[in-house]
Amino acid sequence: MNRFIMANSQQCLGCHACEIACVMAHNDEQHVLSQHHFHPRITVIKHQQQRSAVTCHHCEDAPCARSCPNGAISHVDDSIQVNQQKCIGCKSCVVACPFGTMQIVLTPVAAGKVKATAHKCDLCAGRENGPACVENCPADALQLVTDVALSGMAKSRRLRTARQEHQPWHASTAAQEMPVMSKVEQMQATPARGEPDKLAIEARKTGFDEIYLPFRADQAQREASRCLKCGEHSVCEWTCPLHNHIPQWIELVKAGNIDAAVELSHQTNTLPEITGRVCPQDRLCEGACTIRDEHGAVTIGNIERYISDQALAKGWRPDLSHVTKVDKRVAIIGAGPAGLACADVLTRNGVAVTVYDRHPEIGGLLTFGIPSFKLDKSLLARRREIFSAMGIHFELNCEVGKDVSLDSLLEQYDAVFVGVGTYRSMKAGLPNEDAPGVYDALPFLIANTKQVMGFEELPEEPFINTAGLNVVVLGGGDTAMDCVRTALRHGASNVTCAYRRDEANMPGSKKEVKNAREEGANFEFNVQPVALELNEQGHVCGIRFLRTRLGEPDAQGRRRPVPIEGSEFVMPADAGDYGVWLQSTRDAVAGVARCNGRQMGPHHRGCGKPVPLPDHQSENLRRWRRRAWCGSGGYRNGRRTSCGTGDY
Repeated sequence: MNRFIMANSQQCLGCHACEIACVMAHNDEQHVLSQHHFHPRITVIKHQQQRSAVTCHHCEDAPCARSCPNGAISHVDDSIQVNQQKCIGCKSCVVACPFGTMQIVLTPVAAGKVKATAHKCDLCAGRENGPACVENCPADALQLVTDVALSGMAKSRRLRTARQEHQPWHASTAAQEMPVMSKVEQMQATPARGEPDKLAIEARKTGFDEIYLPFRADQAQREASRCLKCGEHSVCEWTCPLHNHIPQWIELVKAGNIDAAVELSHQTNTLPEITGRVCPQDRLCEGACTIRDEHGAVTIGNIERYISDQALAKGWRPDLSHVTKVDKRVAIIGAGPAGLACADVLTRNGVAVTVYDRHPEIGGLLTFGIPSFKLDKSLLARRREIFSAMGIHFELNCEVGKDVSLDSLLEQYDAVFVGVGTYRSMKAGLPNEDAPGVYDALPFLIANTKQVMGFEELPEEPFINTAGLNVVVLGGGDTAMDCVRTALRHGASNVTCAYRRDEANMPGSKKEVKNAREEGANFEFNVQPVALELNEQGHVCGIRFLRTRLGEPDAQGRRRPVPIEGSEFVMPADAGDYGVWLQSTRDAVAGVARCNGRQMGPHHRGCGKPVPLPDHQSENLRRWRRRAWCGSGGYRNGRRTSCGTGDY
């Protein structure tokens, strides 16, 4: 008989560990670069309380093999295998498979060209430990069925029947023989999610202190104990852009080993105390948590924050005693998450790094774009001290192109990394959008943060006080929520967030919307701005809207807002904020483009082409940690090599 993988739906957690193990087994045990490349050969199906995994049955008289016109599918070593060289991607096998386990995958083969090939379970042929999904299933719900295994299962079943273990009155006996809870039983017994404590509403409305209080030790232990540790490489690890070793450092928290947990955390993350606070976990790791639907996800972000806060407060610092210095110097333009991630990795590989930034503190938008009530700015100051102790040199209040030229940096350093961030807003093209009283989100937030931090107000970055004003914020993302909640803390008389879709389609974090509501914000959904109304003095006095309904889905799967004719109305406003629409700083990006692939001299190259903007800081950190590691590899080998310009 052919070998095949059998799933036990009664034991399946629906944790997707089998999918992740499968993909990694076919990618040299590494995570693939993006969801676009994630093609598991086994699929987890979940419906209400039912969970199971489905994969190729390796049929004896396989319909896929019979239907293939090119002989690409055949019997090999008691299994059904696809010869990728012969496959022409005709989809005959997909149509013929009665179980829906065949798929066609597109693989790039040349510039602008792809090859379509059939894709199915190959039982991890040639893998020493057999099928990766079976080995990595945390609930032992998968089994490789062979003649020997099938005989063993039949014998075991006959034994259970003879002992009448299948009868309900023998349940207590069976329980005594198996005192250890199964993973499914652990999941069923998991307590409800525990949220961190928050400041009182009145205190939040009048101050810029962080609203979420740090976990106490008992809270951290309780949340850590809820983690099922879904496999060696879990779904929370995969959905984390940094691929943090989440279950592993949660296990260390359970054991009370914070030092080991923080070391493990820093293996993949340059700023764990930051991402634990501002990363949109509900859309990433926590959104994928196996127990989310039943009991609420493990509060991964708060555990990550707890690990770093505890370790750093006790004096933990990175150990660079093993690092061997190399005779190379790199300049980094921009002290935001991209630049800091690059500096961190290069320094850990012995490269001398100097970071230039026009702001008086490191962090970029982490420091000046994210309000203090979400991220205490003293954390960035402490991290700067840590980086400085590691040997990273900072030139702050220094703008490249103004205080120092790019050409001079290219002459002084072996390489220059440009990580200038997204400091310009895109206009919506509305009439009167440049009128007094209309503000872009970033200048509004940056000036407010500098005022909170006590920095001197600059003429080009005036502080905008919305106290007593009727404020309308356009947009539904986290930046819009930051503007809403900042205006509320100024003492605005009324703050309304206007969004063109419904609440379910808001791109921002649900907890940010909840916090804004608690603090007094109003929301107007399904409204699209048409124009800004001005008073006789030329100052904004209202925003004209059209009501909308949701139409057909767009390319991203989100339903388009369709204007409703005759539904125009004017919402009064003394101030309007654009809470969305970010674009790269054009001059800096043009500079990167000019440097791309250009030979600057011996061992000098530009840092690569501009890439699509990440929508959260953990993605930014992942992308540039990877590029820096690729670049540092060249230095370790005694020469500078390009990392490439793909979207990492």
